[in-house]
Amino acid sequence: MIRDEVPAYWQLPELGTLGVRHSRHVLPVTEGTLAFIEPTDIAEAAATVTGVTVPLNLAIDAFSPPLFGRSALEHSVVETSRNDAEDHLDAFNPQASSQLDGLAHVRAREFGYYDGSLDLSSARVRIGMQHWATRGIAGRGVLLDLLGDDPFDGSAIRPDDLLAVAERQGVRLRAGDILLVRTGWAPAHLAGGGIRGTLSWRGLAAGEEMAEFLWDARVSMVGTDNPAVENSPGDPAVGSLHRRLLPALGLPMMELLDLERLAKNCAELARWDFLFVAVPLNISGGVSSTANAMAVL
Repeated sequence: MIRDEVPAYWQLPELGTLGVRHSRHVLPVTEGTLAFIEPTDIAEAAATVTGVTVPLNLAIDAFSPPLFGRSALEHSVVETSRNDAEDHLDAFNPQASSQLDGLAHVRAREFGYYDGSLDLSSARVRIGMQHWATRGIAGRGVLLDLLGDDPFDGSAIRPDDLLAVAERQGVRLRAGDILLVRTGWAPAHLAGGGIRGTLSWRGLAAGEEMAEFLWDARVSMVGTDNPAVENSPGDPAVGSLHRRLLPALGLPMMELLDLERLAKNCAELARWDFLFVAVPLNISGGVSSTANAMAVL
């Protein structure tokens, strides 16, 4: 098993002078930490299914306008004949709503993308979304419910917070897990609780301690219901979790997931693990995708 053979976080080499450690040349470049998922993980998660399907995707046009100045979807329906109609999508940004960040989404300054290339066109060929799309993503998902009083307070969720919630919920992280963290930001924002233009949210701490925790736990992917997984506003002195995970460790990130119904189902069933499935858009050279994610309990 590749996850049993990789070094501990502190044994990974440093990426230049950025203050981050990297797994380049340790994991398959097209998979990153998705390589931690073993076929037995998928089979064991599937064996727990009782038949409850929970899509984790907000509407593509849920955020109006989309965050960070991203283009809003332009959707029209065209009657191509007397008896047929087709959808036409224009100005479609896969990151306008529930999304999956690919390995060509973020570059580590002069040290390039996860494949080591400095040129985006090269990275799009070597580590573009098409590789995950043809691979498919499935495994054991775990939801940690860290819903707090104020999802807009910008506070950082630390590894000890995650472990405390896992203990309270009676669930244990295993190697290969897809970790989902509920903060309550997306529903609160969409309900009008956030001040438009004030981008502040609770999220995972951006420092090395969190990167070390996720790597040593052999988490294969992490997702939240906030816009960036990590908390905002960030601290330049702490650094960027995006940089630590995507171009350094090769660890995929999902953002703006719909975790409300999943949290309700998990609480009712008194179980916080499930079969997780995602099928990224098969866009050659894509740097991102709509999440296309679902939990099956």
